[in-house]
Amino acid sequence: MIKLEVCCYSVDCALTAERAGADRIELCASQSEGGLTPSYGSLRLARERVSVPVHPIVRPRGGDFCYSAVDFDIIKHDIAQIRDMGFAGVVVGMLDEEGHIDLPRMREVMRLSGNMAVTFHRAFDMCQNPMAALDQLTQLGVARILTSGQQQNAELGLPLLRDLVQASQGPVIMAGAGVRLSNLHKFVDIGIQEVHSSSGHEVPSTMRYRKAGVTMCSDSEVDEFSHYCVDGEMVEAMKNALALVDPLAQSA
Repeated sequence: MIKLEVCCYSVDCALTAERAGADRIELCASQSEGGLTPSYGSLRLARERVSVPVHPIVRPRGGDFCYSAVDFDIIKHDIAQIRDMGFAGVVVGMLDEEGHIDLPRMREVMRLSGNMAVTFHRAFDMCQNPMAALDQLTQLGVARILTSGQQQNAELGLPLLRDLVQASQGPVIMAGAGVRLSNLHKFVDIGIQEVHSSSGHEVPSTMRYRKAGVTMCSDSEVDEFSHYCVDGEMVEAMKNALALVDPLAQSA
């Protein structure tokens, strides 16, 4: 069965995605920075209230994936906490200064992760040699690689995604970034078995009083009286579309 992972920036969104049929949740904070480690409160509520597998991202800051010693200490503590809370998996990734997989640190990550499934996230899309990185991540034992095929979106990255699917002897290649209902079939056609989508939209604030002239954001163009949320109807439509193109689902 082709699996749909939904990227969620809150527990409310995770619950919406679960009800709509998501197979797995990537739980994050900070949509504007591409996903950061969620808070303890979010982690705890996700464990208590979400039934499908939840894989929190561990990313201590925005920007690149080459981390300082302090950053790495934070990553290790977060992974240990997520492991001890009983999560099914964790999403993490790091590179060295030359754009290669940071093998010594990733070995430590794998050791700390215990029985959790490790997804190497889109740091993969910033690495220098994707095929060499695939071999290294295979040897490390990561469960999957989330990638756009080293392009701005996964549709543009289809050629590399196809090569990765054909070459992988271990990690599942999960297509992500710009995966939507209208292009799902293109990923199915190249043999992708897992797709990752935010399936989201902006929803307006419930506040009636809106203070003018004050903002919490350095970007004055950002509308702070709206927020990004999972679109349950879109998740359901994507799951239905995947079922239609999945030969195993058709023969069940």
